[in-house]
Amino acid sequence: MTPQEILRHYWGHNAFRAAQEEIIKAVLNKQDTLAILPTGGGKSVCFQVPALAMPGCCLVVSPLIALMEDQVQRLKQMNIPAAAIRAGMTWQESASVLEECTNDALKFLYVSPERLETRAFRESLRHLPLNLLAVDESHCISQWGYDFRPAYLHIARIRETFPSIPVLALTASATPEVQADIVTQLKMREPHKFTTSFTRKNLVYEVIPCVNKIGTLIKSLESLSGSGIVYCKSRRRTKEISELLQQQGISSDYYHAGLDQDTRRAKQESWISGETKIIACTNAFGMGIDKPDVRVVIHADVPDCLENYYQEAGRAGRDGKAAKAILLYNDRELAELQQQPDIRYPNMQTIRKVYHALANFLQVPTGGGVNISFDFDLETFMSRFKLSLYEVLYSLQALRQEQIISYLENVFLPSTVQFNTGRAYIEEIETSFPAYEPLIKALLRSYAGILDQPVRISEQQMGRRLFKDVETIRKGLTFLHGTGLILYIPSKDQPQISFLQGRIQTDELNVNHANYLKRKAAYKARIEKMTGYISDMDCRSVFIGSYFGDDNIASCGICDNCRKKNQKEPGYPEMKNFMEAIKMKLSDKTDFDSLRVALNADPEHLNKTLVFMKDEGIIVMDSFGRIGLK
Repeated sequence: MTPQEILRHYWGHNAFRAAQEEIIKAVLNKQDTLAILPTGGGKSVCFQVPALAMPGCCLVVSPLIALMEDQVQRLKQMNIPAAAIRAGMTWQESASVLEECTNDALKFLYVSPERLETRAFRESLRHLPLNLLAVDESHCISQWGYDFRPAYLHIARIRETFPSIPVLALTASATPEVQADIVTQLKMREPHKFTTSFTRKNLVYEVIPCVNKIGTLIKSLESLSGSGIVYCKSRRRTKEISELLQQQGISSDYYHAGLDQDTRRAKQESWISGETKIIACTNAFGMGIDKPDVRVVIHADVPDCLENYYQEAGRAGRDGKAAKAILLYNDRELAELQQQPDIRYPNMQTIRKVYHALANFLQVPTGGGVNISFDFDLETFMSRFKLSLYEVLYSLQALRQEQIISYLENVFLPSTVQFNTGRAYIEEIETSFPAYEPLIKALLRSYAGILDQPVRISEQQMGRRLFKDVETIRKGLTFLHGTGLILYIPSKDQPQISFLQGRIQTDELNVNHANYLKRKAAYKARIEKMTGYISDMDCRSVFIGSYFGDDNIASCGICDNCRKKNQKEPGYPEMKNFMEAIKMKLSDKTDFDSLRVALNADPEHLNKTLVFMKDEGIIVMDSFGRIGLK
């Protein structure tokens, strides 16, 4: 079939989106290709269509396990054979998938970058009939970018094994410097580069300085039609904001990576279906979600880089209708952001301290631990060794970027069951414990191969089949495990750590200091650009486009800065009396709430007027929210 026929047959569309067709043609011509497409721009179609048009299997490298498994399920629903190999799978499970691929039974094989860290796994790829190497979130390969994943550096070795197949690198956000680094690190040969405009004509960008963020947030959501997302920096804050919104009668829920897999899935599905209107979340939410009617994305806290902000804001208005991207900030927050480089990049003494504690916590002997995956309980670790959250997380990040350890914060390992005995003992257990017979029979009938190897099972599905709650099913499986009938390994939803090098003596542990400082400088530059976006008075779309190398972008005419240029607000004559009244009420201890009460003022009207007065240099606001004359 032609690419157009494939698109029509599997996706039901008659035409490709902008740049998709050109990218697909380049891939079919065996040309290395770099594609920078916006969030929601249909990146997956760019490798799925050409892979279906060619014999063989497409190898897809993706860093997001949830997104990877979601894409595999979608392909299977379209009757396209696909599978994933991710961190946490057993050797037997991986071998089974690879055998399918070797036998030409798969069209798509998804792998997490961490799988490429072992030489044995890379060697096992040699015999696969690959037709394309697709690298999703390819900006992760650059250590000068905002989301460096050192495991990506192993992708180039696959290129050496398959020199004739094309490479398609995909990302939604990469600066010109990072784009050049992607080409270098992937050893791309005269790549074709496709970049769509960073303009979102239907998206209104707004930046609002806030003394009272919650009040502004509620005001922005009260009359909202459609759904919304509120991004927060901390897990605790997602819950707080959701509860405050509920108190105001706004349908909301919260989401973060610390929730178990089933809870996250239920919350996500409730929001997608429209049952929940607003989701307050960390940046763990949103990847791979294509919900068209998101009318607003609000950042209750300032992100530390424009890459994250642009991707998250871009989840609004995917249906092409008007939508808003609102960023709330205060001066104290900006001051704290300037301190982040020293926090995010701890000194060598701190890194060594955390590494020593980690090895002791996991009971890894000197020289040992290589490629063994350990469950990692962060709270217990911090408590036992009296370490702060920042010390631990950013030291682990440094060790990971130096390829000393592998640290996966969110790994879901599904439950597995294997029968340990023959039919005679199965019948004996059924006779001795008749209450468990339905569960035994359900396992045997539902999962092929369960007598020969561990298979992934779902306690939720078993519960629905047997009309039992999940906890009853788990207790039943645990009992059968205790009889020796089955080997039952319950699901895990914990971070995983593995040592990529044998445990190093603490005083011999070192990092590449020059590169470490260069990464710190790049991070500091990204923060400066983020704060520049907030303070700049020119078009927001132009600022974002220029950052990503799109210099042809025109002023949007609809962002807050463009509107201020078109009609000066709120400085028209009838506002002068209100500003004089504000100045009369100001004292050393005046804050927003006391001023609102004293003037009996509408909060939104007062907030806009204070913002105007601050921009005009009439008043100042300190980090405690106090307002005074300049």
